[in-house]
Amino acid sequence: MVWLHGWARRADDFTVAAAALADRGVASVALDLPGFGSSPLPTVAGGARLYAELLLPALAAITDEPLVLVGHSFGGTVATVVASTHPERVRALVLVAAPLIRRAATSKAPLAYRARKWLHAKGLLSDARIEAVRQKYGSTDYRRAHGLLRHVLVASVNESYESELATLSMPVDFVWGEHDTDVPLDVAERAALLLRGDHNLRVVPGVGHLLPLEAPDELVDAVERLLAR
Repeated sequence: MVWLHGWARRADDFTVAAAALADRGVASVALDLPGFGSSPLPTVAGGARLYAELLLPALAAITDEPLVLVGHSFGGTVATVVASTHPERVRALVLVAAPLIRRAATSKAPLAYRARKWLHAKGLLSDARIEAVRQKYGSTDYRRAHGLLRHVLVASVNESYESELATLSMPVDFVWGEHDTDVPLDVAERAALLLRGDHNLRVVPGVGHLLPLEAPDELVDAVERLLAR
């Protein structure tokens, strides 16, 4: 099985869960996605659909057999695309706090921000000034991302995976933190409605978005359930 981490995270997030599975005789590999941890940036910007294609050679190098993929957050969207486009490579999925369905914006960007973006597009505001505006109004992930990785982030948050979800036929377990405010539970509930195969939704009480760190045993249990099917 393979672990895929979330945005701005790394493979180390799964150390505890991987060790627990190893003690039970289940081998796994945790990968640093391109641009994070020890993996270099991709050469072009793109979201989970690009990352899924970049991941395929690594999966092929691990084994020829279908894998269980466990994807947290951004890693969950990448796992979903891999399972949709190359179902022969995937035995089952565990999707954890993954932004699978783009949620409607609750409000527009502040007028001051939109005005400055317009001025920058017209060449009337310098790159340095618009970056200062982005640092003021952008999300935490956006502010921390730079260069190509920022373009990857923008591509990712503008993708939605309804079409991929509707093609999945392998077993899928959703594991979600009760208090996840980054990717709320309704995302998992809506995603589950699109699936045509066996699926299960486990809500973990008292846990937020970083479930692999807060409740690694839940991931171990999900993997064992899928392997037992």
